[in-house]
Amino acid sequence: MTVSKAQQRAVNKYMKENYDEIKVRVDKGKKEIIKTHAEARGESVNGFINRAIDESLERDKEKGKD
Repeated sequence: MTVSKAQQRAVNKYMKENYDEIKVRVDKGKKEIIKTHAEARGESVNGFINRAIDESLERDKEKGKD
């Protein structure tokens, strides 16, 4: 199914209004390890990274590091 230019503009607008982007750099080979790990748990790489961040923020908050 082909996406029209209007649909793509709408998606881009939605993404810009609702999400921030962060570029993450990892050592060569680590991307595949992360991808395999995420897939084994039924997650996307993005979902896994967001969960890892949320869990780390919560742990640090509980330890009073926030």
